[in-house]
Amino acid sequence: MNLPAGFLDDLRTRTSLSQVVGRKVTWDARKSNPGKGDLWAPCPFHQEKSPSFHVDDRKGFYYCFGCHAKGDAVTFVKETENVSFMEAVEILAREAGMPMPARDPIAAQKADRRTELSKVMEEAFKWFRLQLKTSAAADARAYIARRGLSPAAQDRWEVGFAPDQRQGLFQALIQKGITPDLIVESGLCAKPDDGGAPYDRFRGRIIFPIRDGRGRAISLGGRAMDPNARAKYLNGPETTLFDKGRNLFNHGPAREAAGKGQPLIVAEGYMDVIALVEAGFKSAVAPLGTAVTEDQLKLMWRIHDEPIIALDGDKAGIAAALRVVDLALPLLESGKGLRFAILPTGLDPDDLIKAQGASAMQKVLDDAQPMVTLLWRRETEGRSFDSPERKAALDKTLRAALTRITDPSIRSHYGEEIKRLRLDLFGTRARQNWQPQQRKGRFTEAPQNALAATKGSLLATAPDRIDEVLREAVILATLITHPTLIPRFESALERIDLTGDGHAAIRDILLSHMDPTTVEDRLRRAAPAALDALMSRPHVLIAPPVRNRADADLATLCLAEELAKLDARRGARREIDDAIEDLTGIADEGLTWRLSQASAARHRADHPPRADAAELGEDRAAMSNHLQSLINSKVWEKKKH
Repeated sequence: MNLPAGFLDDLRTRTSLSQVVGRKVTWDARKSNPGKGDLWAPCPFHQEKSPSFHVDDRKGFYYCFGCHAKGDAVTFVKETENVSFMEAVEILAREAGMPMPARDPIAAQKADRRTELSKVMEEAFKWFRLQLKTSAAADARAYIARRGLSPAAQDRWEVGFAPDQRQGLFQALIQKGITPDLIVESGLCAKPDDGGAPYDRFRGRIIFPIRDGRGRAISLGGRAMDPNARAKYLNGPETTLFDKGRNLFNHGPAREAAGKGQPLIVAEGYMDVIALVEAGFKSAVAPLGTAVTEDQLKLMWRIHDEPIIALDGDKAGIAAALRVVDLALPLLESGKGLRFAILPTGLDPDDLIKAQGASAMQKVLDDAQPMVTLLWRRETEGRSFDSPERKAALDKTLRAALTRITDPSIRSHYGEEIKRLRLDLFGTRARQNWQPQQRKGRFTEAPQNALAATKGSLLATAPDRIDEVLREAVILATLITHPTLIPRFESALERIDLTGDGHAAIRDILLSHMDPTTVEDRLRRAAPAALDALMSRPHVLIAPPVRNRADADLATLCLAEELAKLDARRGARREIDDAIEDLTGIADEGLTWRLSQASAARHRADHPPRADAAELGEDRAAMSNHLQSLINSKVWEKKKH
C-alpha cells in the first residue's frame, strides 16, 4: 500500500513518542527531563539495568547507546509488536484518530481474505475443543492426563481433539455457513485428486492450535493417537495464513515473558514448550515441524539477544544443534548470539521436568554452552590429532567455519577462543612457558619459538597505533565542525571501535539526534575535557575540513577518505597481530594465510574502494611489499646452515 505524501509526517506530528515508548519502559526519574522532552529508560530491546535508552520527544526519535537501536514511533511499534510497517502505521493511526488512506484494492482484498481464513481457523479450534469432551476422546484425555496436563492447562493451551472421521470438521464448518473453498484454503481440509468432496486433514489426533505473534489463529498441529500412524506429529500445510518457516509456537506469550526478563528457550515440540511454560519457564517457543530456519532465527533474536537452544542429548539432538550453529554463523551480530542447553541422553524438557522437577531444568539452562564450544566439539570430539597432517586438517576446517562469520569483531573473538582451545588440546602452552637453562657450561636444546630478532622486525612492530587515534580525532572533529553530516555518516560512526581517550564519549553525544546547531554546546556541557583535548590536537587544527567550516563538500570527501583509511589500517593490523602471535609458537600453514591476509589488507589500504578516497601513502606501499617478500621467502621456516 502506498501512503499519500505527508501522511507519515502528519502521523508523527500527532503521535507522542514518549507515550508510545512509555507503554514498554519505566522512565528514569533522575536522568529524565520530561519538560524538555528528554527521557531515559532501560532499553526494551536488550536486557540491561542502566538507562541507556534515550527518547527525544520533541524530535520524535529514540536511540539506545547500548545496542544502538534507533528510530521513530513507527519503527518502535514495528519492532516491539513484531508487526509489519503498514500494521504499525495502522496501530498508530488508530490511536491518533487518523483515518487510514484508501487501500490498494489488491492488497485490501488479500488482507480481507486472511481475516476470513483466520475466522475459519477460530471456528475449527472451538469445534476441536468440544470434541475433546466427547466419549470418542477418552483415550486422548487419558494420554493428556498421563502427560501431566491439568484441565486448566488444557484450557490455557486450547488443546482439542480431531475424531477419526473423514468429514467431521468439514460438515461442522459447512453447517456454520462457511464455504468449502475457505475451508480448503485454510488448510483444515484437503480436496482429493479425483475431485470428490473435501476431507479432514486431521483425524484421530490431539490438536494444538498455532497462533502468530499477535494472537491470530493461523494453523494447528496434531499428535497421532495411533502408534502406527505415518507421522507422529502433523502440522497444517503452507497457506496464505501460515508459513511454518516464519512462525514459532507460543510466539506472542514468549515475547511478552522475555520482555520481562526471562530467557528465551527454544525447544523441539509442542509438549516440550507446554511443559516448560507450566513449570515457570514462560518464554519458550518451538519451530513448527521443520529444522530452525533463518527467518525463525531472526525472529528469536527479535525476542531475545541470546536464545537458549534446548535439545535432547542424543545424536539426533546434537546434530540438530550443530545445524543451528551452521545456520547462525553468517548471521551473527554484535550482541546477538546463541547458547545450547544439552539435556541428559534420552530426556526431553518434558521428561526432565516430570522426573526431576523444574530445578533440574534450570541447572541445564544455567550450564548452557556458547556456540563456539559446540563448534569445537564437533571437530575434535572422539578424534585423534597425533600427526601434523591431522592437526593441519583441523585448522583448515576451523578456518573455513570462521570465514563464514561476516562480523569482523565476532570473527576475531571466535578466532581467539579457537586458538585458546587449540593450545589446550595440543599442549603448546607448556612449550611456550619453558625457558632454556644453563647446566655445567652447556645449554639445553633451544625452544622452537620465534627468535628475538624476528619479534623485533618490521612485521612484529606493526603500524603505530597513534596514527589510528589521530584519524579518529580528525573524523570526530570534522563531524563537530560540520554537524549536518552526522546523519549521512551515522552508520559508519556507530561501527568504529574508538580507542582514543574520550573519543567514545564524544561519539555517543554526536549520535544522540540533537539539533545540529547545538552540537558543540552539548559537548561543551557534557564532555568539556574530552572536547578541549580533541580540538587542541595540532593534527586536528590543520585538518582541511576543520579549518574550512563552510565547505561541506570538502568535509564529506575527507570523512569518506579518513574512514576508509582507518578501516584498512585496522584490518591490516589485526592480521599482523594474529601472525605475530603465531610466531610465538610452532608455525603452521595458518601463518602463511594470515601473512597473505595482512598483505592483502595493505593492498586495500593503498587502493581504497571509494572513488573519491586519496592514495594512502608510500609508507603503506613499502609495508605491503615487505610483507609479500616475507611470504615469498617463507621466514617462518628454520633455515639450514
